[in-house]
Amino acid sequence: MQTQKILVSGQVQGVGFRWSTSKLAHQLGVTGTVQNLPTGQVAIVASAAATVLSDFTHQLRGGLAPWIQVTDLTITDVPTQQFSDFRIII
Repeated sequence: MQTQKILVSGQVQGVGFRWSTSKLAHQLGVTGTVQNLPTGQVAIVASAAATVLSDFTHQLRGGLAPWIQVTDLTITDVPTQQFSDFRIII
């Protein structure tokens, strides 16, 4: 089990990015949180096996939908955290 903090930049607010991220996380078995930041970025804290997190971030880079445009992902390993599910923080 591994936990990463992922900072996403681009056209990622007001376009369903958090919902799409939550749906992807549920499909892959990733737990954690996703939230909008005042900077226009989105912050994700994700926990899963390393291979699952790699797949998760790869799919995030793809934008998840044509109207979502990810320009940058900054991934930082953080101490492992346990989450019961994946939640959108409002």
